Amino acid sequence: MQRKKDNKLGSWIIKFLFIPAILLIFLAVVFYWSSSQRNLPKLQSSDKTSAVRGSIISLDGYKVARSQKLYKVEIDTRSIDKDKLDLFVKLYTIYTNDDPKRVKKLIQSTKGRVVLSYKINPKIATHLKELAHTLNQKKVFISFMTKDGKFHPPIGMSIIESGENRRYLANDSMSPFLGYIKKVEVDDITRVRGVKGVEKFYDYYLFAIKDQILKGPRDIGNNIIIEKNSIKSIREDGYDAVLNIPLKLQKEIELLLSKNALKYDATEIVAAIMNSKTGEILTLATSMRYNPSNITRKDYDALNLTATEYPYEPGSVIKPIIFSIVYENNKVGLNDIINTHNGSYKLGSRIIKDTSPQKSLSATDVVVKSSNIGMIEITSKLDNIKLFEGLLKYGLSNKTGIDMPYEQAGNIPTLNMLQNTSIKATISYGYGLQATFMQILNAFAIYNNDGIMINPRVVKHLQKDGKIYNLNEPFKKEIISKRTADAIKHILIETVNKGTGRKAITKGLVIGGKTGTARIAQKGEYTRLYNSSFFGFANDSNVSYTIGVLVREPKKGSYYAAQNALPVFKEIIDLLIKDNYLKPFEDKNFEEVDHEILNSIKD
Repeated sequence: MQRKKDNKLGSWIIKFLFIPAILLIFLAVVFYWSSSQRNLPKLQSSDKTSAVRGSIISLDGYKVARSQKLYKVEIDTRSIDKDKLDLFVKLYTIYTNDDPKRVKKLIQSTKGRVVLSYKINPKIATHLKELAHTLNQKKVFISFMTKDGKFHPPIGMSIIESGENRRYLANDSMSPFLGYIKKVEVDDITRVRGVKGVEKFYDYYLFAIKDQILKGPRDIGNNIIIEKNSIKSIREDGYDAVLNIPLKLQKEIELLLSKNALKYDATEIVAAIMNSKTGEILTLATSMRYNPSNITRKDYDALNLTATEYPYEPGSVIKPIIFSIVYENNKVGLNDIINTHNGSYKLGSRIIKDTSPQKSLSATDVVVKSSNIGMIEITSKLDNIKLFEGLLKYGLSNKTGIDMPYEQAGNIPTLNMLQNTSIKATISYGYGLQATFMQILNAFAIYNNDGIMINPRVVKHLQKDGKIYNLNEPFKKEIISKRTADAIKHILIETVNKGTGRKAITKGLVIGGKTGTARIAQKGEYTRLYNSSFFGFANDSNVSYTIGVLVREPKKGSYYAAQNALPVFKEIIDLLIKDNYLKPFEDKNFEEVDHEILNSIKD
């Protein structure tokens, strides 16, 4: 009986000691977990969705430049179950098309967190997030012990926004005026900023405005719960810039220029088409292009926009401009007879010769037949101050105001320099001053617009969220009177119909223009290289276009503009007709010009 009592007492003693011991162990475990650092979700969570740069869109609706979000994939190699490493590598590389050997080597050579890729596009990122959920279910990621002996729960695969990638879907088309970008780090996100072209000029509007941020309590799945206390800012992407330039026409002109650059072995051929009445640039093309997505060392010469950044001596295309200044000041009439000295004229120590010698010409025919001597005589009728003021009014030492960065202003002789009769004489036929292609194009547009100059525009408008935001009205200024503009327009039409521009004649259209060929100076001396150009207009009954072509340093065939720049001008007109930008009217009196005559023209 006593033994039973002793056993019962012992049992109670054991229970009395055992239960507190269990309780102490439990409390110790609780204390450990509460005091150790663990990767548990916080009660409050936040999520950021990055805004992206606006797109650049052609007039015919193609996104020629657009941004795409990039994501990075990050894992902690300590958390991968070694027995399931091959499974992870296989599944990950199937989704990303990455190299399995590279991925496995990277994981095995790193202890801790590692980024497997920084360049995951949104579509793949979505699939990888689904894969991450599957990997967690299959327990590919497991708990592990840290160096300090602490237990760490599994760390799965993270797919996180890392930045944006700028894509140029038209490859080299629309370069260099489209421009290119550089990458910058903003709040640990890779952004892009414009460096040249439209990307630079409109960078303020294109740049991402505001990221979306969502803050609030989280649920058990670590998802943010939307409630009245949640903090949310709306994502605002950059504005889209819509061009005046259709991609299809631009591409056709570029191919045309590339073909002719090979034909004439030219360093570059530049062409532009502008609506004479609005200043809208329909095409701004060159044979020297690059792909903004993949710029290499060989592309460096093509990065600058020749049309606005390359001042050069323009040659005879300056003659209508000089003539208009003299005519505006009532110092010459269209039918005045000008002494052209039988095509030979002594200017200082040099002899100036005309390619088509004449004893005399009407003032109109001085331009039509491109007489340098006649222009010297006409320019001498105007005093230096009026000539200088006229050149300034044309903006030949100022920027045109085109929406392109780094535009050059060119230069003209100072008023003091014009006291030198040789300098005054040589500028009359396009030497001794420098202008850009865009300055000359803009000047010729006024003859097709009643003497009014409008600054050229590449971008039509900005848009965002279905709304259109118009740009400031283009600057308009009367440079010459309508009377003078009509007179010069008549002279340029005569130049095409009867003079050095006859290769531009097109049935059913009003065509006018002027050739120009000028030697290139290097290190203070004129070389055997030339710049050849043709600037003019093409009108039907509804629309008026000003068109310019510059052939830089042609080395095959004739260097005269009438035999290289002018044929390119004519091809552009034919292309505009084919694509219905120009619609010829019925012309029953049209006569073809003999090709031998056309091919003999020198100017």
